[in-house]
Amino acid sequence: MTDGLIVVDKAGGMTSHDVVARVRRIAGTRKVGHGGTLDPMATGVLVLGVGKATRLLTYVVGTAKVYRGVIRLGQVTVTDDAEGDVTATTPAGHVTDEQIHAGLAAMTGEVDQVPSAVSAIKVNGVRSYHRVRQGEQVELPARRVTISRIDVSEITRDGDVVDVAVEVACSSGTYIRAIARDLGAGLGVGGHLTALRRTAVGGFTLAEAYTLEQLAELADPVALPLAQALGRAMPVREVDADAAKIVSHGGPLPPVGQAGPYGVVGPDGAALAVMSERGGRAKAEIVLVGGEQ
Repeated sequence: MTDGLIVVDKAGGMTSHDVVARVRRIAGTRKVGHGGTLDPMATGVLVLGVGKATRLLTYVVGTAKVYRGVIRLGQVTVTDDAEGDVTATTPAGHVTDEQIHAGLAAMTGEVDQVPSAVSAIKVNGVRSYHRVRQGEQVELPARRVTISRIDVSEITRDGDVVDVAVEVACSSGTYIRAIARDLGAGLGVGGHLTALRRTAVGGFTLAEAYTLEQLAELADPVALPLAQALGRAMPVREVDADAAKIVSHGGPLPPVGQAGPYGVVGPDGAALAVMSERGGRAKAEIVLVGGEQ
Protein backbone atom coordinates (compact mmCIF):
# COMPACT_ATOMS: atom_id res chain seq x y z
CA MET A 1 0.00 0.00 0.00
CA THR A 2 1.36 3.42 -0.94
CA ASP A 3 1.70 6.34 1.48
CA GLY A 4 -1.57 8.21 1.83
CA LEU A 5 -4.84 8.61 3.69
CA ILE A 6 -7.57 5.98 3.95
CA VAL A 7 -11.13 6.74 5.01
CA VAL A 8 -12.52 3.82 7.01
CA ASP A 9 -16.16 3.22 7.92
CA LYS A 10 -15.58 1.97 11.46
CA ALA A 11 -17.89 -0.74 12.74
CA GLY A 12 -19.46 -0.59 16.19
CA GLY A 13 -17.77 -2.39 19.06
CA MET A 14 -14.23 -1.59 17.90
CA THR A 15 -11.84 0.96 19.32
CA SER A 16 -9.97 3.27 16.98
CA HIS A 17 -6.80 1.43 17.99
CA ASP A 18 -8.40 -1.86 16.90
CA VAL A 19 -8.95 -0.37 13.44
CA VAL A 20 -5.35 0.86 13.24
CA ALA A 21 -4.10 -2.63 14.19
CA ARG A 22 -6.18 -4.25 11.46
CA VAL A 23 -5.01 -1.79 8.80
CA ARG A 24 -1.39 -2.32 9.86
CA ARG A 25 -1.81 -5.98 9.01
CA ILE A 26 -3.61 -5.24 5.75
CA ALA A 27 -1.06 -2.61 4.68
CA GLY A 28 1.95 -4.61 5.82
CA THR A 29 3.41 -1.72 7.80
CA ARG A 30 3.35 -0.51 11.39
CA LYS A 31 3.37 3.10 10.22
CA VAL A 32 -0.39 3.63 10.45
CA GLY A 33 -2.23 6.13 12.64
CA HIS A 34 -5.69 7.66 12.95
CA GLY A 35 -6.88 11.25 12.81
CA GLY A 36 -9.43 11.46 15.60
CA THR A 37 -10.80 8.85 17.99
CA LEU A 38 -14.28 7.35 17.73
CA ASP A 39 -15.89 5.71 20.76
CA PRO A 40 -16.33 1.92 20.46
CA MET A 41 -20.13 2.36 20.25
CA ALA A 42 -19.83 4.85 17.39
CA THR A 43 -19.55 3.97 13.72
CA GLY A 44 -18.51 5.90 10.64
CA VAL A 45 -15.68 8.01 9.33
CA LEU A 46 -12.23 7.34 10.75
CA VAL A 47 -9.37 8.84 8.73
CA LEU A 48 -6.16 6.80 8.78
CA GLY A 49 -2.71 7.73 7.55
CA VAL A 50 -0.26 5.23 6.09
CA GLY A 51 3.48 5.85 5.85
CA LYS A 52 4.44 9.50 5.41
CA ALA A 53 0.76 10.49 5.49
CA THR A 54 0.68 9.81 9.24
CA ARG A 55 2.34 13.22 9.51
CA LEU A 56 -0.74 14.85 7.98
CA LEU A 57 -3.07 13.47 10.64
CA THR A 58 -2.37 16.34 13.02
CA TYR A 59 -4.09 18.60 10.47
CA VAL A 60 -7.03 16.20 10.12
CA VAL A 61 -7.68 15.93 13.87
CA GLY A 62 -8.65 19.58 14.25
CA THR A 63 -11.13 19.76 11.38
CA ALA A 64 -14.90 20.09 11.79
CA LYS A 65 -17.04 16.96 12.15
CA VAL A 66 -20.58 15.90 11.26
CA TYR A 67 -22.47 13.24 13.22
CA ARG A 68 -25.87 11.55 13.14
CA GLY A 69 -27.12 10.28 16.47
CA VAL A 70 -30.12 9.38 18.61
CA ILE A 71 -30.72 10.99 22.01
CA ARG A 72 -32.96 9.14 24.45
CA LEU A 73 -34.75 11.37 26.94
CA GLY A 74 -35.92 9.88 30.23
CA GLN A 75 -32.86 7.80 31.13
CA VAL A 76 -29.44 8.69 32.53
CA THR A 77 -26.45 6.36 32.18
CA VAL A 78 -23.06 6.39 33.86
CA THR A 79 -21.32 6.88 30.48
CA ASP A 80 -23.86 9.27 28.92
CA ASP A 81 -24.35 6.67 26.18
CA ALA A 82 -25.87 3.22 25.71
CA GLU A 83 -22.72 1.41 26.85
CA GLY A 84 -23.22 2.38 30.48
CA ASP A 85 -25.69 1.18 33.09
CA VAL A 86 -28.87 3.22 33.57
CA THR A 87 -28.54 5.15 36.83
CA ALA A 88 -31.81 7.11 36.81
CA THR A 89 -35.14 7.12 34.99
CA THR A 90 -37.67 9.94 34.77
CA PRO A 91 -40.84 9.88 32.66
CA ALA A 92 -40.26 12.11 29.62
CA GLY A 93 -43.49 11.62 27.71
CA HIS A 94 -44.72 15.10 28.66
CA VAL A 95 -41.75 16.88 27.02
CA THR A 96 -42.99 18.70 23.90
CA ASP A 97 -41.35 18.88 20.49
CA GLU A 98 -41.04 22.63 20.96
CA GLN A 99 -39.11 22.17 24.21
CA ILE A 100 -36.75 19.72 22.54
CA HIS A 101 -36.06 22.07 19.63
CA ALA A 102 -35.54 25.01 21.99
CA GLY A 103 -33.20 23.01 24.22
CA LEU A 104 -31.02 21.99 21.29
CA ALA A 105 -31.05 25.48 19.77
CA ALA A 106 -29.67 26.84 23.04
CA MET A 107 -26.60 24.61 22.63
CA THR A 108 -25.57 25.94 19.22
CA GLY A 109 -22.87 28.51 18.56
CA GLU A 110 -19.75 28.92 20.66
CA VAL A 111 -20.49 27.17 23.93
CA ASP A 112 -18.64 25.95 27.01
CA GLN A 113 -19.21 22.20 27.13
CA VAL A 114 -18.25 19.92 30.01
CA PRO A 115 -16.91 16.68 28.48
CA SER A 116 -18.33 13.37 29.57
CA ALA A 117 -16.51 12.04 32.64
CA VAL A 118 -16.13 8.75 30.78
CA SER A 119 -13.81 10.23 28.15
CA ALA A 120 -10.20 9.79 27.11
CA ILE A 121 -9.17 13.15 28.61
CA LYS A 122 -6.27 12.69 31.02
CA VAL A 123 -6.52 13.82 34.64
CA ASN A 124 -3.09 13.89 36.29
CA GLY A 125 -1.79 11.49 33.66
CA VAL A 126 -4.65 8.98 33.93
CA ARG A 127 -7.51 8.87 31.44
CA SER A 128 -10.79 10.03 32.92
CA TYR A 129 -12.69 6.87 31.99
CA HIS A 130 -10.17 4.75 33.93
CA ARG A 131 -10.78 6.86 37.04
CA VAL A 132 -14.57 6.58 36.69
CA ARG A 133 -14.38 2.81 36.28
CA GLN A 134 -12.34 2.64 39.47
CA GLY A 135 -15.18 4.36 41.32
CA GLU A 136 -13.79 7.90 41.39
CA GLN A 137 -15.94 10.98 40.95
CA VAL A 138 -14.43 12.97 38.09
CA GLU A 139 -15.40 16.52 37.21
CA LEU A 140 -13.78 17.82 34.05
CA PRO A 141 -13.50 21.54 33.28
CA ALA A 142 -15.64 22.99 30.51
CA ARG A 143 -14.12 23.46 27.07
CA ARG A 144 -15.06 26.03 24.46
CA VAL A 145 -16.44 24.32 21.36
CA THR A 146 -18.42 25.45 18.34
CA ILE A 147 -21.64 23.65 17.44
CA SER A 148 -22.65 24.99 14.04
CA ARG A 149 -26.02 23.29 13.88
CA ILE A 150 -28.18 20.60 15.46
CA ASP A 151 -30.91 19.45 13.08
CA VAL A 152 -33.73 17.24 14.35
CA SER A 153 -34.86 14.68 11.78
CA GLU A 154 -37.32 12.69 13.89
CA ILE A 155 -38.86 12.54 17.36
CA THR A 156 -40.21 9.14 18.42
CA ARG A 157 -42.28 8.58 21.55
CA ASP A 158 -42.60 5.23 23.34
CA GLY A 159 -44.30 5.56 26.69
CA ASP A 160 -42.03 7.32 29.15
CA VAL A 161 -39.02 7.68 26.81
CA VAL A 162 -38.52 9.98 23.85
CA ASP A 163 -35.94 9.33 21.13
CA VAL A 164 -34.61 12.33 19.20
CA ALA A 165 -32.72 11.70 15.95
CA VAL A 166 -30.27 14.53 15.25
CA GLU A 167 -27.51 15.59 12.88
CA VAL A 168 -24.78 17.69 14.48
CA ALA A 169 -22.10 19.76 12.73
CA CYS A 170 -19.44 20.83 15.20
CA SER A 171 -15.83 21.65 15.90
CA SER A 172 -13.22 19.14 16.93
CA GLY A 173 -13.44 18.33 20.63
CA THR A 174 -17.23 18.39 20.82
CA TYR A 175 -18.85 15.48 22.69
CA ILE A 176 -22.19 14.39 21.24
CA ARG A 177 -22.76 12.38 24.43
CA ALA A 178 -22.52 15.65 26.35
CA ILE A 179 -25.19 17.20 24.12
CA ALA A 180 -27.50 14.28 24.98
CA ARG A 181 -26.68 14.59 28.69
CA ASP A 182 -27.19 18.35 28.75
CA LEU A 183 -30.43 18.28 26.76
CA GLY A 184 -31.89 15.76 29.19
CA ALA A 185 -30.66 17.71 32.21
CA GLY A 186 -32.08 20.97 30.85
CA LEU A 187 -35.47 19.37 30.31
CA GLY A 188 -35.41 17.82 33.79
CA VAL A 189 -35.73 14.22 32.59
CA GLY A 190 -32.15 13.14 31.93
CA GLY A 191 -30.79 11.83 28.66
CA HIS A 192 -28.14 9.74 26.99
CA LEU A 193 -26.94 8.84 23.51
CA THR A 194 -28.17 5.52 22.08
CA ALA A 195 -26.54 5.64 18.63
CA LEU A 196 -23.81 7.65 16.93
CA ARG A 197 -22.43 7.67 13.40
CA ARG A 198 -19.77 10.10 12.16
CA THR A 199 -20.52 11.04 8.57
CA ALA A 200 -17.73 13.54 7.87
CA VAL A 201 -14.31 14.61 9.12
CA GLY A 202 -13.43 17.84 7.36
CA GLY A 203 -13.84 17.07 3.66
CA PHE A 204 -13.68 13.29 4.15
CA THR A 205 -17.07 11.58 4.06
CA LEU A 206 -18.76 8.19 4.19
CA ALA A 207 -19.14 8.28 0.40
CA GLU A 208 -15.45 7.41 0.02
CA ALA A 209 -15.09 5.18 3.08
CA TYR A 210 -14.10 1.50 3.06
CA THR A 211 -15.14 -1.04 5.63
CA LEU A 212 -12.30 -3.14 7.02
CA GLU A 213 -13.73 -6.13 5.17
CA GLN A 214 -13.58 -4.24 1.87
CA LEU A 215 -9.99 -3.19 2.52
CA ALA A 216 -8.97 -6.76 3.32
CA GLU A 217 -10.51 -8.03 0.06
CA LEU A 218 -8.65 -5.57 -2.17
CA ALA A 219 -5.57 -7.04 -3.83
CA ASP A 220 -3.86 -3.66 -3.55
CA PRO A 221 -5.71 -1.47 -1.04
CA VAL A 222 -5.72 2.09 -2.34
CA ALA A 223 -4.88 5.02 -0.10
CA LEU A 224 -5.53 8.58 -1.22
CA PRO A 225 -2.04 9.52 -2.52
CA LEU A 226 -0.03 12.09 -0.60
CA ALA A 227 -0.56 14.97 -3.04
CA GLN A 228 -4.32 14.38 -3.16
CA ALA A 229 -4.46 13.91 0.60
CA LEU A 230 -2.63 17.19 1.06
CA GLY A 231 -5.08 18.98 -1.21
CA ARG A 232 -8.05 17.56 0.66
CA ALA A 233 -6.68 18.49 4.08
CA MET A 234 -5.65 22.10 3.43
CA PRO A 235 -4.98 24.81 0.80
CA VAL A 236 -2.12 24.05 -1.60
CA ARG A 237 0.68 26.20 -3.02
CA GLU A 238 2.34 25.10 -6.25
CA VAL A 239 6.05 25.88 -6.72
CA ASP A 240 8.59 25.59 -9.54
CA ALA A 241 11.53 23.18 -9.69
CA ASP A 242 14.00 25.54 -7.99
CA ALA A 243 11.67 26.22 -5.08
CA ALA A 244 10.83 22.51 -4.87
CA LYS A 245 14.51 21.71 -4.34
CA ILE A 246 14.72 24.23 -1.50
CA VAL A 247 11.57 22.91 0.16
CA SER A 248 12.71 19.28 -0.10
CA HIS A 249 15.74 20.19 2.01
CA GLY A 250 13.64 22.01 4.61
CA GLY A 251 14.52 25.49 3.39
CA PRO A 252 12.26 28.56 3.51
CA LEU A 253 10.44 30.26 0.64
CA PRO A 254 9.25 33.82 0.08
CA PRO A 255 5.78 34.37 1.53
CA VAL A 256 2.72 34.66 -0.69
CA GLY A 257 0.34 35.99 1.96
CA GLN A 258 -1.62 32.76 2.07
CA ALA A 259 -3.09 31.74 5.38
CA GLY A 260 -1.27 28.72 6.72
CA PRO A 261 -0.72 25.97 7.23
CA TYR A 262 -0.79 25.02 3.56
CA GLY A 263 0.56 22.20 1.47
CA VAL A 264 3.31 22.67 -1.08
CA VAL A 265 3.50 20.62 -4.28
CA GLY A 266 6.17 20.65 -6.96
CA PRO A 267 5.82 21.11 -10.72
CA ASP A 268 5.37 17.34 -11.13
CA GLY A 269 2.47 17.37 -8.65
CA ALA A 270 4.45 15.64 -5.89
CA ALA A 271 3.66 16.53 -2.28
CA LEU A 272 6.66 18.29 -0.75
CA ALA A 273 5.79 19.83 2.60
CA VAL A 274 3.39 21.64 4.87
CA MET A 275 4.41 25.27 5.41
CA SER A 276 3.22 28.31 7.29
CA GLU A 277 4.27 31.94 7.05
CA ARG A 278 5.92 33.70 9.94
CA GLY A 279 8.70 36.22 10.33
CA GLY A 280 8.38 37.29 6.69
CA ARG A 281 9.12 33.80 5.31
CA ALA A 282 7.29 30.57 4.52
CA LYS A 283 8.78 27.87 6.71
CA ALA A 284 8.26 24.13 6.70
CA GLU A 285 6.25 22.55 9.51
CA ILE A 286 6.81 19.08 8.05
CA VAL A 287 8.81 17.90 5.03
CA LEU A 288 7.37 14.98 3.08
CA VAL A 289 10.28 14.29 0.72
CA GLY A 290 14.07 14.23 0.78
CA GLY A 291 16.14 13.61 3.84
CA GLU A 292 13.69 14.96 6.48
CA GLN A 293 11.00 12.33 6.25
